[in-house]
Amino acid sequence: MPHIKEIIDLLPRLDHKSRELITKAYHFADKAHGGIKRKSGEPYFNHVFATAKNLAELGMSPIMIAAGFLHDVLEDTKVTEKELTDEFGEEIVGLVNGVTKLGTVKYKGVERNVENLRKFFVAMAEDLRVIVIKLTDRLHNVQTLQHVRPDKQRRIALETLEIYAPLSDRLGMGKLKGRLEDAAFPFAYPKECEDVKQLLLERKDANVKSLVEVENTLKEKLAEHKIISV
Repeated sequence: MPHIKEIIDLLPRLDHKSRELITKAYHFADKAHGGIKRKSGEPYFNHVFATAKNLAELGMSPIMIAAGFLHDVLEDTKVTEKELTDEFGEEIVGLVNGVTKLGTVKYKGVERNVENLRKFFVAMAEDLRVIVIKLTDRLHNVQTLQHVRPDKQRRIALETLEIYAPLSDRLGMGKLKGRLEDAAFPFAYPKECEDVKQLLLERKDANVKSLVEVENTLKEKLAEHKIISV
């Protein structure tokens, strides 16, 4: 089981109250998702932990990190909205409900106007924090696409490249955009991905050869001027 210390260590300026909130959300989510497995066979809690960790790595607030832990609790467990509100308050429950609502937006392919879908996606979120949590949730989902059947892999990957990655860019989150694209590209365009890998390998070999030639030339010149001996 992933340990809360992995997240706390990413937040060196965390005050005591914030640490307590994140730790409470960690334990609450672990208990709520207890016994539930993902398609990979791993505990479902690993997914919500990864979402919270992604948020911590991006420097998001303790409230957002707590909501990351809890984002699937109402949809996928027996916990009620009242129970969650009693434990964490209306602000966090509002974020959790917002993420759940965004999950109803379905990608129907390039025949739909992608820009309109992005605008609809943003309009559905009354709080931009909801979109950021959804983006980090999607990041872990697309990083584990190998456990999804092939037809869903391509749909989710294309959706990530055409909706989620551009939204990350619009929000000024270039690092997140890159991670989403890197994870989705092999599943959306497997042939092109292999072509890119081959091209990079060829360039690497060419670069190594070029560096060796430069090194040999430098050694010759240095020896010529008696700076080194060969």
